[in-house]
Amino acid sequence: MADDYRKMWEELGMDLDAHDGLLEILPPLFGDVFLSQEGRPARMSYFDYVFSEVHGLRIQELVNHKKNGGIVVGTYCTYAPEELIMAAGGISVGLCAGAEVAPQEAMKFLPANLCPLIKSSLGFKLARVCPYIESCDLLIGETTCDGKKKFYEILGDMQPVHVMELPQKKGEGDRALWRSEVRALVTRLEELSGKKIDEASLSEAIKIANKKRLALSRLAELRKADPPVISGRDALLINQIAFNDDPRRFTGKVNELCDELEKRIAQGKTIGGPARPRIMVSGCPMALPNWKLAQVIETSGAAIVMEEMCTGIRYFRNQVDESPTDLEGMLDAVADRYLKIDCAVFTPNAERIENILGLVRDYEVDAVVYHALQACDPYTIEAYKVQKALDEAGMPMLYVETDYGDDSGQIATRVQALLEMVR
Repeated sequence: MADDYRKMWEELGMDLDAHDGLLEILPPLFGDVFLSQEGRPARMSYFDYVFSEVHGLRIQELVNHKKNGGIVVGTYCTYAPEELIMAAGGISVGLCAGAEVAPQEAMKFLPANLCPLIKSSLGFKLARVCPYIESCDLLIGETTCDGKKKFYEILGDMQPVHVMELPQKKGEGDRALWRSEVRALVTRLEELSGKKIDEASLSEAIKIANKKRLALSRLAELRKADPPVISGRDALLINQIAFNDDPRRFTGKVNELCDELEKRIAQGKTIGGPARPRIMVSGCPMALPNWKLAQVIETSGAAIVMEEMCTGIRYFRNQVDESPTDLEGMLDAVADRYLKIDCAVFTPNAERIENILGLVRDYEVDAVVYHALQACDPYTIEAYKVQKALDEAGMPMLYVETDYGDDSGQIATRVQALLEMVR
């Protein structure tokens, strides 16, 4: 891949030597986590290919889109409405980072005791090793936590940033605030693209995004099979890729995979062997290439059957209502759909607790592993409420607070103890 795209990366202003070092690390890591699995569905080959070309072919598509007059918009959260970006003739790409890059450089701007996702996201920018962020015409941030709010101020000195004010409650006044933020984003995107967002373009974008969510929901439904027909690692990879791949192509490939999984269920063709504890991972997102916890859980003899995370069901759970035909009605529907996301930043957040308990029942979960990134205050603190609700339901929960360092051995010891308890 490197020889084919070096000129493109250079034109994007990337540090080629540093990027070469990153590309040397990723393939063997991917092989250990994913390609080492036996009996994977054949249709996973597409997602393997997407990852192999994650800094190549997809970036070439972004560059070509810009040359043809389109825009590329980077997002750091599931609250950024991708429908609006598409309706403005843009491509949406996710930018949250899941590996430690340039930590010393990042610490010149950020405190050491800050969420590793924020430090990593800034590290990728400072090190100039992420072609996605270098391709972006605009970055969309959101006020989900204090760390990200201040991070966007720093990032704004390097690239254009638009920050959406996310309310912390879900009352009528909060909805009105969020609705005004959706309208403000429309204005910013129209100014950037020179294209008016109208009923036709927004209706088409809503349909495209909804079809992607429905495909992911179909995949999630098939994961109820016992024993599983797809690993949690592969499902996580698909959810991670969902943020960056072409949405129409991605939707088709997910549905093709689901067709194969339905056949596997009918044939009794499972993955990983029978009678393994069924685990739900809950909490903070796992951005590419953060596969550590999923790898530890499944190589310890369990099966991950659901991710209650932003790189999981929180991303695709709800659809945008397609019934409105006027622009303001469509914007209402977009705003309402995104405000349903049950992030830990909301208070009170009984909706998230109810959703967790529902997933535990629906997926016949044996235990929950709560994934908390160090210094992520919303999710580390809300773990108390989650633990309390699961205790009352008689459901074991293991709290794992971690970062992007190598603590797999310690985590494995604790996971194995949990599995011994639920077997």
